[in-house]
Amino acid sequence: MGSPPEFIEFEKIARLSRPCIITEKIDGTNGVIHVADDGAVSAGSRTRWITTATDNHGFAAWVLAHETELRDGLGVGTHYGEWWGAGINKRYPGLPKRFSLFNVSRWREKRPDCCDVVPVLYEGLFTTDAVEAALQRLRDLGSVAAPGNMRPEGVVIFHIQGRLLFKKTIEKDEEPKGMRLPAGSPMLPSPEAT
Repeated sequence: MGSPPEFIEFEKIARLSRPCIITEKIDGTNGVIHVADDGAVSAGSRTRWITTATDNHGFAAWVLAHETELRDGLGVGTHYGEWWGAGINKRYPGLPKRFSLFNVSRWREKRPDCCDVVPVLYEGLFTTDAVEAALQRLRDLGSVAAPGNMRPEGVVIFHIQGRLLFKKTIEKDEEPKGMRLPAGSPMLPSPEAT
């Protein structure tokens, strides 16, 4: 009998019935702001660092224009949010572009004046009823982030103990993003199943 491989401990499993935060999912593009130890400020998209030469809907230019405020107000670290407004997606025509931070626990009360925070719809014990109630609120009353907009995108659920994010959209939640499934697709239920 040989020696066993390096032991890898099985991770503890988080309990589902624990606190969560449900926020409005804003229809824009991910933005990242990094403030380095030396004070250098960088801008990024969901998948890469960007500059004004390789910009993503003007986000790098906005970060550059607000560099001092972002450095002083956010501090050292990597800060994630949504860059949204007119020209980014079709959901918010006429609204000026803005940046909404995702970490509501940290930025809800105090943040740089140039930044918003995604709206909180629910805080409490995770239940699917809470998720459905938050979605129904958006269907009935419209967007909290963009009052008057009656086509909000959906919600993001942050399960605190599991440190997991989930999203649920109002329209086409069952379809993979950017993909329209043809009738009869194996990913769609068969007509007999409905």
